[in-house]
Amino acid sequence: METTLTPPKTAGTGSRGARRLGAFVILAAITALVTITPFLPNYYVRVANSLLIYVLLGIGLNIVIGYAGLLDLGFVAFYAVGAYTYGLLASPQLGLHLPILAILPIAAVLGAIVGILLGLPVLRLRGDYLAIVTLGFGEIIRILMNNLDDLTGGPRGIFGIDKAEIFGIAVARPIEIFWLLVVTVVIVGILVWRMEKSILGKAWAAIREDQDAAKGVGINTTNAKLAAFATSATIGSVAGVIFAASQRFVSPDSFSLQESVLIVLMIVIGGVGNILGIFVGAAILILLPEVLRGFAEWRILFLGLLMVTLIIIRPAGLVPRAFGPEKLLKALFGK
Repeated sequence: METTLTPPKTAGTGSRGARRLGAFVILAAITALVTITPFLPNYYVRVANSLLIYVLLGIGLNIVIGYAGLLDLGFVAFYAVGAYTYGLLASPQLGLHLPILAILPIAAVLGAIVGILLGLPVLRLRGDYLAIVTLGFGEIIRILMNNLDDLTGGPRGIFGIDKAEIFGIAVARPIEIFWLLVVTVVIVGILVWRMEKSILGKAWAAIREDQDAAKGVGINTTNAKLAAFATSATIGSVAGVIFAASQRFVSPDSFSLQESVLIVLMIVIGGVGNILGIFVGAAILILLPEVLRGFAEWRILFLGLLMVTLIIIRPAGLVPRAFGPEKLLKALFGK
């Protein structure tokens, strides 16, 4: 009598199915955002723009928090640097009306310089002490913007910022800003992902896991940390430029501590150290308040309960660190 032996199911079969389902959900959501948004009313396009700006900010802050393991609560300062750079150089405030393509590299360099200036005094700090110093730095920048009336307009901010133009094409309407953000997020996302896989990215990972051990094997932790702060600040500054170009108005109220905390929460809920997780975290924290706008008295309570629940159930984030872009592609198309 013949006996047919059925090979046992591997332990990873279920997890592979879950990964593939998650990959399809993420890809479908991103595809829907890009394909459907252009046909929606301006209100929804503005919400999508806000989502993409926060995704860009999340990608920038994730370099310091997710890759290098350094808790930065003052990231909004770099966002403000970029926004005010555009506000000052593309408005009657200084009598200059530079195009956005000229301002972007200026803002990027200024952001990198400010990032290095922040990184230098905190090189020896870790954990709570680093968080406190960076928090204070972010508040210092906001207060400076609030008090330098002659330069920044003080609490009134800067009005009448020029419409952005790229190669003679106006980029002012919400849908035009949307396409600018899509291109920017894709370019920045690919560059940061490649950096994560580079020698520098591996140095950041070593610092995150054990800074003393990283130094012991010959990694220049000082340069690696400064590179993390500079790269993160550059991306934050670029996001600030696009934000100012879309609003055509900047004021200190847009760069409060609450903004920094929101970006950190996006990373923690979505998945620390994972670009895909940033999209998920941003979708939850940016889109849900809009969906719950009709329940103004309860939406903050609901969001708070949701965040507590998610952190308890998924302390490593909704998208684990290991499930990066390469795993997404493998889950969709690989065997």
